[in-house]
Amino acid sequence: MTAVRTPFAGPVVALADVPDPVFAGQLVGAGVALDPSGVEGKVTAVAPVDGSIVKLHPHAFAMQGTTGTDVLVHVGIDTVKLRGEGFELLASEGDTVHAGDPVVRFTPSVIESAGYSPVCPVVVLGSVPDSVEQSTVGTTVPDGAMLFTV
Repeated sequence: MTAVRTPFAGPVVALADVPDPVFAGQLVGAGVALDPSGVEGKVTAVAPVDGSIVKLHPHAFAMQGTTGTDVLVHVGIDTVKLRGEGFELLASEGDTVHAGDPVVRFTPSVIESAGYSPVCPVVVLGSVPDSVEQSTVGTTVPDGAMLFTV
């Protein structure tokens, strides 16, 4: 069993409530999302599992977990269109990291002022829909808290 930890503190929402049909429909995998709306300043997204960063973009990163669980953290919706504005990479593609290590720093207000949602899906890549527990949905999790187990 793998514990998937929150990449940052905040309110947890269901993927069905994410304003993107790919994530809401769980087409890339099951999971939950975090909502940093209204956060002042910058937010640091950390690795949710131990493993290696296999893809890294300013707006998203994918990890191959050491226990075989592959996790995607997507910072905001349609944020690829920002071309890195409001984002700072803190790690590199190929890095081996531990849960809690910083990966990307972002500014929710930059995302919101550009007209995009800052909601951040955290999904288990390739998992079947509704296969991830939802017990944290509707709660606000602190830094380092477990979002779900796989």
